[in-house]
Amino acid sequence: MEQAEKSFREYIQKNRINAEHLVFENPCRSVEEAAAAVRGSPDDFVKNLCLVDDQGNLIVAIVKGEDRASTSKVGKALDTLTPRMATPEEILEKTGFPAGGVPSFGFEATFLIDPRVMEKEVVYSGGGSEHALIKIAPGELQRVNAGRVVRIRK
Repeated sequence: MEQAEKSFREYIQKNRINAEHLVFENPCRSVEEAAAAVRGSPDDFVKNLCLVDDQGNLIVAIVKGEDRASTSKVGKALDTLTPRMATPEEILEKTGFPAGGVPSFGFEATFLIDPRVMEKEVVYSGGGSEHALIKIAPGELQRVNAGRVVRIRK
């Protein structure tokens, strides 16, 4: 198990988060790869899109796997200029996790959750590396990241 995965698993346990941490031999870099790993539907996955505002603050836009986030809607939701996509280096620096494995919580950021995410009973999200996922109820996800539910999908 990679160090980021191990740290994230410990974070889940320490904070008594009701989530299942799953580690796979094959990578889960895309929604399709992740769905194949859990033998699930792409409809059960969320993406965590890391954005940076004009002040350098991290914003995580959480949308269903088949949706795309609108940076202009994120900017409007936060009453700020349209944020830009974070670089892989910024993602690692600001979250402690590599791009492709960023979880939906566990680090300092402003979290925005699209309402379609909240319609699911459970969702899968990044689990700390490209080989790991978490399985979590959307309500628990929102509780632990203090996310704001707002339409941010295109």
